[in-house]
Amino acid sequence: MEKYLQAIREKVCSICVDADENGNCKMTEDECCAVELYLDKIVDVVHSVKSERMSDFVEALHQKVCVECRGDFEKCNLRADVNCSLDRYFPLIVETIQSVDRISS
Repeated sequence: MEKYLQAIREKVCSICVDADENGNCKMTEDECCAVELYLDKIVDVVHSVKSERMSDFVEALHQKVCVECRGDFEKCNLRADVNCSLDRYFPLIVETIQSVDRISS
């Protein structure tokens, strides 16, 4: 998981709205980054989807990860407000995980 986390920190965290100008996370101890919290499940989702369509990845994400989030799966206010880092950056996260896999194989 460490190789995925490192790549995501470089590609995603560096542009995240919750990061400072140096790419360091500004979330407090009371907050939680969904990307880091669910990284193992996110990687599983990306590996399980055999499709070129991002909508298939998003559907799998919602079915396997979002259901465990504290938000309501069907009516997620975080997603609706574009306040979920996982949902906001998911296409880039998928691309990053796939890139790590290509480099590793």
